[in-house]
Amino acid sequence: MRPARALIDLAALRHNYRLARTRHGASALAVVKANAYGHGAVRCARALAGEADGFAVAFLDEALELRAAGITAPILLLEGVFDALELADAVRHELWVVVHHEAQLRMIETTPLAMPLHIWLKVNSGMNRAGFVGADVAAAWQRLQASGKVREITLMTHFARADEPQVVSTAEQLECFEAATQGLAGTRSLANSAAILGWPRAHRDWARPGILLYGADPMPGEANGLQPVMTLESAVMAVREIEAGDALGYGGRFVAERRTRVGLVAMGYADGYPRSVPDGTPVAIDGQPGRLIGRASMDMLTVDLTDLPAAGIGSRVELWGRQVPVNRVATAAGTIAYELLCNVKRVRFSYQD
Repeated sequence: MRPARALIDLAALRHNYRLARTRHGASALAVVKANAYGHGAVRCARALAGEADGFAVAFLDEALELRAAGITAPILLLEGVFDALELADAVRHELWVVVHHEAQLRMIETTPLAMPLHIWLKVNSGMNRAGFVGADVAAAWQRLQASGKVREITLMTHFARADEPQVVSTAEQLECFEAATQGLAGTRSLANSAAILGWPRAHRDWARPGILLYGADPMPGEANGLQPVMTLESAVMAVREIEAGDALGYGGRFVAERRTRVGLVAMGYADGYPRSVPDGTPVAIDGQPGRLIGRASMDMLTVDLTDLPAAGIGSRVELWGRQVPVNRVATAAGTIAYELLCNVKRVRFSYQD
């Protein structure tokens, strides 16, 4: 069996959820959109079902998958619904629904509903991607109340730069949100992962932890005690030696400066490992620090075994996990941990609890 696998530590997932809830000090929706950031939405939701206050997904199909798997806790649709049929499904499955633009608001006003909804009314406080602005917030809140189809309203916003604690825009967004929602009844939800960890002023009634659940710390320094949930690993499948001056792999990017012992690893960009990482990107080989050499290809990549004489065929290679933080690989690839985790595919998934 090909040794490439993603090992998912569900105990670490629960640890991270508890940390988020403790730091925030109030209720928290576990964000499991995008197949739980590549970790498996159903398995992660089931692992959290005994303690999570609810879940958040991007859209209806993701919510229905959880309901079909027996998840009965509240589920929030972060994108809201796209038409009246989806709105009816949201009511049928007792989903909470974000409303962030005029067409969605009008849809609620004009569609007969079997029961009232819990609506999350989104405020555009400065990200300028989705949500109502300024006086439009109060007008939307009043229309929802007047519709007779809403049992509760939660007022929410989303931060653009909460992971940059030195930048003033998060404080400005907080002020904008407070001004737009002043005097409006309803619970509040502001804090994403970075705000949970770094912006106590943003802690309100509901938190929405996402990336932190999976152990990738969104804040500089990575000192918040999160535990990595996914370990992406494989094994050395062949070994060869190349001489000084020999080029290795596609494009000949790596040229050996000395006689080099090369380990061929069953992992590539078709599995989700980023092709863009440079020579020297960290790996762990049988628990020892190692480095990638040569360009990652579709199914294989190569590592330097020269200074690890005991390593050989069958040696375990961690691409990211407890020894190699996914953030370090993401930085080397010029991207973010979210993208790497969401892109993992084709490998076997193994769950431990």
